[in-house]
Amino acid sequence: MALEHRPVAGAGAAQSDGAVALPRPPWLTARLPLPLPRIAVRPLAGRLALATLILCALAVVVVATSSPSVLVPRSSVAFPHWLSGPLHGLLGRMGRNDLAISIGFSAVLVIMSAAYLVVVASARMLSMRTIAACIVALHVILLMSPPLQLTDVFNYLGYARLGGLHNLNPYAHVIAQAPHDPVFRLTTWHHLRSPYGPAFTVATYPLALMPLPVAYWVLKVVTVLGSLGFIALVARIARQLGRDPRFAVLLVAANPLVLMYAIPGFHNDVFMLIPAMGAISLLLDGRDRAAGVALMLAVAVKFTAILLLPFLLIAARPNGRRVRVLTGAAISGVVLAAAYLVLFGFSIPNLSDQSTLLTNFSVPNVIGDLAGLGGGTPVLLRIANVAVVLAIAFNVRRRGDWLSGAGWSTLALVASLAWLVPWYIIWVLPLAALGTSVRLRRATLAFSAFLVLSFMPITGIVLGDLGIDPMSGSAGVASQTRQHQLEQ
Repeated sequence: MALEHRPVAGAGAAQSDGAVALPRPPWLTARLPLPLPRIAVRPLAGRLALATLILCALAVVVVATSSPSVLVPRSSVAFPHWLSGPLHGLLGRMGRNDLAISIGFSAVLVIMSAAYLVVVASARMLSMRTIAACIVALHVILLMSPPLQLTDVFNYLGYARLGGLHNLNPYAHVIAQAPHDPVFRLTTWHHLRSPYGPAFTVATYPLALMPLPVAYWVLKVVTVLGSLGFIALVARIARQLGRDPRFAVLLVAANPLVLMYAIPGFHNDVFMLIPAMGAISLLLDGRDRAAGVALMLAVAVKFTAILLLPFLLIAARPNGRRVRVLTGAAISGVVLAAAYLVLFGFSIPNLSDQSTLLTNFSVPNVIGDLAGLGGGTPVLLRIANVAVVLAIAFNVRRRGDWLSGAGWSTLALVASLAWLVPWYIIWVLPLAALGTSVRLRRATLAFSAFLVLSFMPITGIVLGDLGIDPMSGSAGVASQTRQHQLEQ
């Protein structure tokens, strides 16, 4: 897949980045008081770490498929064979011990995190064929899993069936208005109007015409294939920038949050990332109008992709190229807006509720708790939004490596969210992997560690035993009340 290199802003700086050229990544070795153990950069260590990731993923999937458990929300309500997957019964029916499963899953996350660091440190000692084979194997294993941790996949199907089967606008109606639909008991957001982008919503409508088990598996397969396509795009962009793709691919694809939350949760973020990464690749190929079109398609899946636009314009020099990017974005934006009005009228995605709901360890809620303000209050959330705007403006004005600038801005966005979930790290990972900033990679790894520690089940168990509840403040209580109303 070697491609002709084209001149682009930031490419020369990228090729001189020490994190790419040196055999031992400086973001792991620099300024550490002790030398990194030699085993961490040997090929055998990398292969063993990849094997560890595969074995851990397989163990989680086998346990999750065996019987209803805390790993699979709503499994206590219904757990048919089409949901549990083809590995169901491999271990027989395990007794339900949610505490033991929670501890075990937490241990797996820690083990996978350690293996991830070894894999990334050993990236340049591994062949691309070995890396690709392991990534495909992980995706196949995770495809066999029932949805882990959250039920978003059923909410996607619920909204699809509202519009495609019941002729109800999912931006004006809620899943509770079709209570006799078989997907209803597997969904959670019964009174939440759809927060998802129109391109994704329309693309799911054909699933409504299929039997629920078929639609479920089609969506799973397409999501997993989309994840592989996204990773392939990361590799392609790395080659376009003249870099070794092995490091970039493993930094993204071997992350335990991606492996344990994003892929087996079958979340739709990958459908935003494919056109977003496509826009970057097209720009590097000099196809500026197509880059603008691809970016607007990403925005139509998730609005947060618009953050990439100013950085594409920084890269698109001279001004004639910027005009072409904006022309492609404007034309596609008009077409998408017209299609939206025809299909959905003036009802818009419901981002207002989701942007005010809190998760236990979202950064605004943690700061609000530590400051004695009652958690992530509306004032703190507004301050966080202003901080994101300032971060974007700073990175645009600085005009350094545009991919790193986009990465820092995206990291600021993720950290500002009231509703922070662990797989959102996948928004940042490709930009950190492809940019030249060593500090951004360190910050991304540090934030990944924070998310692992925050969302592993044992953390909540320990804090509960200590009488610590991050949602006990006024903002947390209000958020839980509103969430309960939306779920009823």
